[in-house]
Amino acid sequence: MLSTVAFFFVMMAYYIIRPVREQLSGAVGSKELPLFYGITFVVMLLLTPVFGAMVARFPRKRLLGWSYSFFVLCLVAFVPAFVLQDRIGARELGSVFFVWVSVFNLFVVSLFWSLMADIFQSEQARRVFPTIALGGMAGAVTGPGFGKLLVGLIGVPALLVVSAIALLLALGLLLTLSTRYDHCSPGAHDEAVGGSLWAGIKESWTRPFLRYMAVLMVLGDGIGTLAYALMADYTYSHYPDRVARTNFYYNLDWATNILGAVLQLTVTRWLLVRKGAGWGLVVPALVNLALLLLVMVLGIGNISVFGFAVPMLAIMMAGTRGFAYGMTKPASDALYTRVPRETRYKGKNFVETTIWRFGDLAVTTGVNLLGSLGVAVAGMAGIGAGISALATWVAARAGRSPDLLPEQQDGTAAPQAVRTAGA
Repeated sequence: MLSTVAFFFVMMAYYIIRPVREQLSGAVGSKELPLFYGITFVVMLLLTPVFGAMVARFPRKRLLGWSYSFFVLCLVAFVPAFVLQDRIGARELGSVFFVWVSVFNLFVVSLFWSLMADIFQSEQARRVFPTIALGGMAGAVTGPGFGKLLVGLIGVPALLVVSAIALLLALGLLLTLSTRYDHCSPGAHDEAVGGSLWAGIKESWTRPFLRYMAVLMVLGDGIGTLAYALMADYTYSHYPDRVARTNFYYNLDWATNILGAVLQLTVTRWLLVRKGAGWGLVVPALVNLALLLLVMVLGIGNISVFGFAVPMLAIMMAGTRGFAYGMTKPASDALYTRVPRETRYKGKNFVETTIWRFGDLAVTTGVNLLGSLGVAVAGMAGIGAGISALATWVAARAGRSPDLLPEQQDGTAAPQAVRTAGA
């Protein structure tokens, strides 16, 4: 229950400010996304050894407190910049805020799930992670709804303060969890993980499971980034006003997270418990393949959904993200309970931050290149369908990776033996 409520506030904090970021990218179109993602990738690469050093040196309770407090202070510091957005310019402010929100999202969420993998055993994780993720979905639905209600009343800058308050509430709950609950590794809140500050990068190449997850991150996220880049051009053309753009992205996030919540309530928990976490990676890849084939055949025109005309791009974006949040994420995090602690924090963080943003940079650059060569949306969707087919194969391999601990063991059992076997 505490984990579910904590994740509710984490995701609420993020989804209040996410449309604020999106309206900045929508103000400049997809042509600026490679710049935004390129800066983000460089920042992530520079932060990887810093995060590795913090994990190696500091107990997780202190690591949580310092990391979350830093992001709370940054949220408050951005308020004056958004008051002066028209004077600063969307491109300049967007470059800084886009990078910061990307770092915020990946580090805050990744650190949350690293803690979850630390305090729950593998069998427990398959049962409770969908429920915890459902709490996040509730926050992801509440955040856009709350922001949509408030943006017209208090304006965009004040939304950052609301987000900071939600993140502080999450921090209080996570510190309680870190201190009181240690099902997998008793006393872990008082012990640093130790090891090398470069372990996250090293293990991504030496550990088969992390290699699969890194490749899957690039391939799977590439589909979402493709939809995001195309949607940035759509909003650039159709929504010149920043409040209208922000509202559009609030509606898109709301639809995405409703889908994710429905999956958590119906399919995901059953699939993870009955069929295993590996299937939670395979099914979303197949869904992405089907959606891309539909875009290739139908184009980006409006489709009637419950009596509303919705762009096919919006359906693709909501579908790919809904399955990513509602199924892929709890499945992958359940698998991370079957690796040693150092891998949960350093390796997992490297894959879910630096590798993720490398994929974003590669995809957005590729989209711009294909566009300059005259490749239409249908052609891009066809390429994406091929990528989704490859992602399906990689997902199936990841769930059966030879270096994963046996299902009946907890995540700290015989880590040295696992490292030896992996070598």
